[in-house]
Amino acid sequence: MKDDRVCQKNRLARRLGIAWLAFITGLSATMPALSIDARRAGLIPIRAEAGAPSGAAHLCSTYAWACAKTGRQILIGESELATVQAINLRANRSIRSISDMQQYRVAERWALPTARGGDCEDYAIYKKAALIKAGFPPDQLLIATVLDRKRQSHAVLVLRTGTQDLILDNLTNRIVSWDKTGYTFLRLQDPRQPSRWVSVMAGGIMPTS
Repeated sequence: MKDDRVCQKNRLARRLGIAWLAFITGLSATMPALSIDARRAGLIPIRAEAGAPSGAAHLCSTYAWACAKTGRQILIGESELATVQAINLRANRSIRSISDMQQYRVAERWALPTARGGDCEDYAIYKKAALIKAGFPPDQLLIATVLDRKRQSHAVLVLRTGTQDLILDNLTNRIVSWDKTGYTFLRLQDPRQPSRWVSVMAGGIMPTS
């Protein structure tokens, strides 16, 4: 699909991304895993605290709800999943894919989609806002940065059900468990405090531990 190319970076960015991945892989091997529930089967594993992606530097100050922590969780049943599927499909069908460079003349700017559209991070932010409005706790909705199957930079929204992490992706209408995407997960909003970020380094090209 031609829209798939919008979130993909050029060849130089890809080389830099892979070099960064190699560096972080070596670094993260020396870091202890955090003592949080993300080590349970079905949930994205957490390695250590990490800095926010460059485009997300002002995410919390711009959209307080995107980084809010309520301490509340809801059970995700058939009704809730139907809502999630409807919002995911609506976003994917109604938002036009457009790069930050085309729209803002900058490489990365995380924001809600405009009338012109948005890129992958913007889809994730929109879906998080829509699901919060539908009654989902914001701390069960976490934005993650990944490398897609072509090892290109990408972002998705993670829905934490309590037993597994499901992925809402603008490149597909299918909602699947994180480990079924084929993506390499790099960073994630911290489940304990979404205003912070944690490193993941799991799935895709990463070796299983």
